[in-house]
Amino acid sequence: MKVYFGLSSFRVSGLPLIPSLNEMYPLGPSSLILLTAAALLLSGCGFHLRGEAKLPFDTMYVQAAPTSLFATKLRRAVSAGSQTKVIDDPKAAEVTLQLVSEQQQKVILSFNSIGTVSEFRLIYATSYRLTDRKGIELIPTTTITLQRDFSFTDTAVVSKEAEEALYYRDMQNDAVQQLLRRLQATKIEIHS
Repeated sequence: MKVYFGLSSFRVSGLPLIPSLNEMYPLGPSSLILLTAAALLLSGCGFHLRGEAKLPFDTMYVQAAPTSLFATKLRRAVSAGSQTKVIDDPKAAEVTLQLVSEQQQKVILSFNSIGTVSEFRLIYATSYRLTDRKGIELIPTTTITLQRDFSFTDTAVVSKEAEEALYYRDMQNDAVQQLLRRLQATKIEIHS
């Protein structure tokens, strides 16, 4: 068996010619114009990758329970994704972000024909408020609530528990990003 390679296709002796991608999907001038137009429209519509968050303060203290995974993710996101420094001294910080509460809830959505649970709704909610150095409330207590629905079966309990934990972790990450966007969009006057 001999194999011949050409510039645009290759042939195995005794078998039919196998075309290259260029022969199967030729890009003519109209295709190139269409691709160029699509790229220009995408760049012109305002689409851009998420870059550094521009928070309206230079230092921030996060007041939360020491075991809060949400607070850890938030501190990491602020430190890595913005010019704002997360510090450990609330008196030296321009603002204090207080995580008031964090809740996880599981609600039954539906049952199957034999009366066992077939679908759950997972709810993750976190409440926060933002104050300045003097304790003046800049953002009143606000809640971010996220929910995910997932099917459940008794035959795969361990994998469904892992899936549930993954959904909660995903909702925490989404809540951190939402909180960062809300802080970024807020007009804050720092009282000296």
